[in-house]
Amino acid sequence: MTRQTSPGVDGGQGVVTVEVAADTLQKALRINLDPRWYGTIAEIGAGQEVARWFFQAGGAAGTVAKTISAYDMAVSDAVYGRSGRYVSSSRLQAMLDHEFQLNLERLEDTRGDANAFFAFADTVVARSYRGGNECHGWIGVKFQSHVRDEPSQIVLHVRMLDAEASLQQEALGIVGVNLLHGAFFHHHEPEVVIENLLDRLTTGRIEIDMIQFRGIEFRSVDNRLMALKLVQLGLSGVAMFGPDGDVLQPSEALRKRAVLVERGSFRPPTVVNIDMLQSALAKLEHDPAVSEREVLLLTELTMANLMSIATGGTVNRRDFLARADLLAACGLTTLISDYVEYHRLAQYLFDRTDGRIGIVMGVPSLADVFKESNYAHMPGGILESFGRMFKNELKLYIYPMLRDGEVVTVDTVRVEPELQPLYDYLNGRGSFVDLDNYKPDYLPILSRDVLKRIAAGDEIWESQVPGDVADLIKKRAFFDYHRPEA
Repeated sequence: MTRQTSPGVDGGQGVVTVEVAADTLQKALRINLDPRWYGTIAEIGAGQEVARWFFQAGGAAGTVAKTISAYDMAVSDAVYGRSGRYVSSSRLQAMLDHEFQLNLERLEDTRGDANAFFAFADTVVARSYRGGNECHGWIGVKFQSHVRDEPSQIVLHVRMLDAEASLQQEALGIVGVNLLHGAFFHHHEPEVVIENLLDRLTTGRIEIDMIQFRGIEFRSVDNRLMALKLVQLGLSGVAMFGPDGDVLQPSEALRKRAVLVERGSFRPPTVVNIDMLQSALAKLEHDPAVSEREVLLLTELTMANLMSIATGGTVNRRDFLARADLLAACGLTTLISDYVEYHRLAQYLFDRTDGRIGIVMGVPSLADVFKESNYAHMPGGILESFGRMFKNELKLYIYPMLRDGEVVTVDTVRVEPELQPLYDYLNGRGSFVDLDNYKPDYLPILSRDVLKRIAAGDEIWESQVPGDVADLIKKRAFFDYHRPEA
């Protein structure tokens, strides 16, 4: 295979080399030569890119029962049923279920004692001839890890970032081989599956922003930890999960919605955190631009925040899951991001919804936004950051704070003298929304004080967090809570 290059999203080069081909072919050959697995490869959108590797490797007759590509919508509907969106998780699931069931019906009597069956599927849209379209897809495998076993499943969503369709197809094929190799040989180590998904690829070529493990082999897997792993490894800048703990594909969750996002540590979520979101929501709902839009409320945990309490540069998983469980008890969707700068978070949201976007923060965070030292790494400094952040009518919803007994609001806060004119300009143009509908009794409450009270056994903390949060902290002994002795 010849060397091919294409520009990555960050200006880097996507590269396919002889070494990449050899490694991917070796993985495909290992699968072909293993007599255990036998099944179907169904691909829609970019071509038979995954199947091609297995036929190139040789020995595919021992692994591949059937390949299929149904490109015409009428043909696809006839095989898998009608679908509102053809590149979607529901279409992928229909493909996996249909092809896996066919394997059982057609092959179980003759091969069921010798083979574990699988169905691999992808439905993608690669770069079109004219270009400019979103290039993404859903990829998954439904498989038996042992003969006559119940099925397990891995599903992921990818964004293809190469500039040329041929290189997007190449990358898609490599990811598919890596997924099958991981599912068959590392299903007992789901984190290893994730770590190897981009073997011989770079994040400048493929982004994986959602992964979900289901089924008997993964019954002990917490998919929220798998979402965290994606961001930790840099496979995606963002991961998302709902209050039910199910992972979400961010683009689908954000699509056409207005968004309010609050960044915080949420150790633990307090009544102040909830009042900030609810106060901002009440303001946003009066905006004519959102009159017919659903508003998605998000709580954001940044990797920088999660790492700040860890030792040795790793995330404290128990602490992370505690916060995730408590936010879920509040009925909130959680976003994990690697975007310390607000303008990067804003750009991510701009790219995925045309609805109004608001960032909710307190006065201290607003003051921190105006520290020029935070933008020393940017050629245009604070002006470049603000230019990126405040486009598309983004607004900051500002919750007041208590300082020396005085309430400090968006209109009374002061920044560095040389930046005050910039602050006044942005305030005057409506970029800041004063949350004057706050609850005054909440202003003295600080998360760090609540955390100390929990560990110290000071019962006052229970009134400073939502009731469901207090119940869960006591039930599971989060944050060093000690149950009173009977």
